Amino acid sequence: MRSGVRLGIDVGRARIGVARCDPGAVLAVPVETVARRADDDGVDVRRILEIASEHEAIELVVGNPLSLSGRPTASTDDAIAFAGRLAAAGGALPGGALPVRLVDERLSTVSAQRDLRAAGRSAKRQRSVVDQAAAVIILQHAIDAERASGEAPGRLLRHDEGPQTP
Repeated sequence: MRSGVRLGIDVGRARIGVARCDPGAVLAVPVETVARRADDDGVDVRRILEIASEHEAIELVVGNPLSLSGRPTASTDDAIAFAGRLAAAGGALPGGALPVRLVDERLSTVSAQRDLRAAGRSAKRQRSVVDQAAAVIILQHAIDAERASGEAPGRLLRHDEGPQTP
């Protein structure tokens, strides 16, 4: 198991949930919900990279929304394109490239909503934290999978794949 803080990223149309794990990669916790920007000014990407820098993250783990059958969904291209933007921007960081991994995130938001409901949060009160909770689920699954297999999870994006990532 590699040591070091990782950030989990749940890409949504309006918001991006961010979670982090401890340096021992044992437990994922929520960090922040970042507003998603429709324009291309990169404010959302810069904020995530700032969070990564603040926590000295070694890697970004981005949820790849697939259908239950494993096929791409309407959100898959969007999440992959956003991950490509992170990889391209992270490649320009002073300390070198910040690796970005795409990991399967099937049902993470549904699970997060269920867990928040079970904790007594109404649907209206969930909006501000559901993306963070989904990011926690994505990251926890990734670090648990790495611990079990000894292999880094998902697919590593190259920093030069950029936003046109297929």
